[in-house]
Amino acid sequence: MNSGDLAWVLVSAALVWVMTPGLALFYGGLGERRNLLHTMFIPVMIIGIASLVWFVVGYTLSFGGSGNVIGNFKHLFLTNVSFTHSTKGLTIPDGAFALFQGMFPIITAAIITGSVIGRVRIKALLVFIALWLIFIYSPLAHMVWGGGFLAQLGAIDFAGGTVVHISSGVTGLVLALMIGHRHIDKHIPVRPSYVLIGGALLWVGWFGFNSGSALAANGTAVLALVNTWLASAAAVLTWGLVEYKYHGRATLSGITSGGVAGLVAITPAAGFVAPWAAVVMGLLAGFIGFAGITFVKNSFGYDDTLDAFGIHGIGGAVGAILTGVFADKSVGGVAGLINGDVSLVGKQLVAILFTIVFAAIGTYVLAKITEFIAAPLRLTADEEAEGYDAIMHDLTVE
Repeated sequence: MNSGDLAWVLVSAALVWVMTPGLALFYGGLGERRNLLHTMFIPVMIIGIASLVWFVVGYTLSFGGSGNVIGNFKHLFLTNVSFTHSTKGLTIPDGAFALFQGMFPIITAAIITGSVIGRVRIKALLVFIALWLIFIYSPLAHMVWGGGFLAQLGAIDFAGGTVVHISSGVTGLVLALMIGHRHIDKHIPVRPSYVLIGGALLWVGWFGFNSGSALAANGTAVLALVNTWLASAAAVLTWGLVEYKYHGRATLSGITSGGVAGLVAITPAAGFVAPWAAVVMGLLAGFIGFAGITFVKNSFGYDDTLDAFGIHGIGGAVGAILTGVFADKSVGGVAGLINGDVSLVGKQLVAILFTIVFAAIGTYVLAKITEFIAAPLRLTADEEAEGYDAIMHDLTVE
């Protein structure tokens, strides 16, 4: 075991954990006033749910065994997980690996809530999230990172373009379509300062999210951190420019969202591309992210409340494709289109399409099961108008 590698992975795990409270603030600032506290409450609740699901069954289904689709039950309740040595050929113990990976389902599940917050019942949402983590997230993590069939296919995902962002974005979109539009279509961001503070926590946490995925304090970790920094910075600029061109102004909430869009896009590529490619990906991500929450959303008419699909679903897919384009064997060990291997783009497309179909069908089925065992998904028109802050948190709209 290497103490330096272990220290970096432990710090990275803590940084990824911080992302969920950061997302709570970010969503709270973007959301509606009548649901301000509730919007922040739900991600914090998910910290509890997702952590225990991971401890009980999520880790073993994701990283136990060598199945093509799903793991086994060898590590239920983290049994047979060593905290002193590695069975995976790493320089950190299996317990540290399980800890770091356990932070990812928390933020992934929290992202989903942005699509439907304020019009879905809390009981139904929390039951759905628990089921989703078991039946959607865990198989995807196994197929991509646990030696399953997408890994065997040769698709690459450094830190979660498919597993985290496409899956959560598509899930949010399907739930939004199933639940329907808000009864009260009035969305005025509450506090841009919350967006900035939450976005900053996401940003800092993302350095651990991507760089920590190297699972060692090495050159790949440095490359991933540099690429994360550059891509997010580039996306701020293009988002701001496009927003100014489209609306006649650039906003604090907008350019912060642009930074997040850049972070999403670079996630699958962080350890595989050269810094110049990260800048190009960031520039494209700012433009595409803005287009996703405006032109795409308006054209298709779905009600993705806080744009989880527009930023994470679309951004994750774009990032995964561009990973296939820009992957550089000289820096990341995998050759993409620019290195003459066009096949990687095809493998990435297969992984993207599979993730979309798997998440969409699985979400629909689990939502129907949730309605049967828990409660209707949708709030009534009167409940939605009153808002969850008044219904549950004993607060009224100012």
